[in-house]
Amino acid sequence: MSLNSIHTHTLTLLLPLLLPLLLTLTVKPTVSDRSYSSPTSSLTEWKSARATFYAASDPRDTVAGACGYGDLVKRGFGMATVGLSSALFERGQICGGCFELKCVDDLKWCHQGTSIIVTATNFCPPNYGLESQSGGHCNPPNKHFLLPIDAFEKIAFWKASNMNVQYRRIKCIREGGIRFVIDGSGYFISVLISNVAGAGDVVAVKIKGSRTGWLPMGRNWGQVWHVSADLKNQPLSFEVTTSDGVTITSYSVAPKTWEYGQSFVGKQFLS
Repeated sequence: MSLNSIHTHTLTLLLPLLLPLLLTLTVKPTVSDRSYSSPTSSLTEWKSARATFYAASDPRDTVAGACGYGDLVKRGFGMATVGLSSALFERGQICGGCFELKCVDDLKWCHQGTSIIVTATNFCPPNYGLESQSGGHCNPPNKHFLLPIDAFEKIAFWKASNMNVQYRRIKCIREGGIRFVIDGSGYFISVLISNVAGAGDVVAVKIKGSRTGWLPMGRNWGQVWHVSADLKNQPLSFEVTTSDGVTITSYSVAPKTWEYGQSFVGKQFLS
């Protein structure tokens, strides 16, 4: 038997074994791909709401916000973000949660078959000087999403302005671990928690030094948490619980030489 015949015979025998493996290979999506891609799992059923957009006219529009994240690009959110009306904002507890949105009921303006995934990073305040249906889009009891125009145009033409949408909570996909930014002064310690996968919205936090037990932290605002304790010159550990009841513990995230203004990375929830 010739060498070519041996190779051909070998490939014929191996192909049935290799084909299933080849079919399961997928290309890993980039962060920007995932910002607007379909989720793998949802936390709630589809519900109805409305959505409008704002056009960022100044780079400072991506900074600050009612959740305490500061620079949204630096925190890894980019423009895949959303401000929520009172009916959805839950006084800031929802900050960090992820939503999938799709435009519905308008064949003229909707991009059919598309959806976006955005993170709650801000509050859309009510405007009681206007009726709920005449400009007061975020007035109670409206469920309303205020999107950057970049995100809005993924699901509808900008001329649509105020659109019917459907939304659902979905699990967040994040790169890397949970981020802890430590701030404060003296015995007052403030920690901004971001880049949280899974449910995304943090509902309880505990902190521990090497010379203390676990200390519950209070929500200052959004996802900024605080405690009054002497934790200097001690490595810091964090226990974080999200709205689905899942808790993850990151031991010795910050070394004993930590300083105010520094950021550290801990473990991550499954998404």
